[in-house]
Amino acid sequence: MPAAQRTITINRPVEDVFAFFTDPKNESTWRTHLKEVSAAGPVRVGTTIHQVVTGPAGRGIPADVEVTGYEPRTRYAFRVIAGPVRPVGEFAFSPNGTGTTVSLSLAANLSGLKKLLLSRSVQGAMDGEMRALDRAKTVLEAS
Repeated sequence: MPAAQRTITINRPVEDVFAFFTDPKNESTWRTHLKEVSAAGPVRVGTTIHQVVTGPAGRGIPADVEVTGYEPRTRYAFRVIAGPVRPVGEFAFSPNGTGTTVSLSLAANLSGLKKLLLSRSVQGAMDGEMRALDRAKTVLEAS
């Protein structure tokens, strides 16, 4: 089962960090593989966020997510509801002095032919999401 987890510290207050990660308009500033992202209305549990990610040969792959957890300042969770792979993910936020500790975890339950054919590429995509946290840190700390 492809999975990834990473924790970083961002030198900004937890309120700012939570607001940044839960606003779909910010996603393209740190998740460079996004082709499209939008939400109809405010983000809360049950909100669907439309996403298209860059796939093989630059092809767009649907990757809409449903928000499954939204606890201001502490937790933001989601599950992918469109596309060939349906991972789940969660951000956890906690104050750390004048900064914020951010943990991101992702997991995808693949079976059968998908497990055989997609495990390696899905793991690579998840590892890319973990590396993208560094871009989020840079963007947040520069603002």
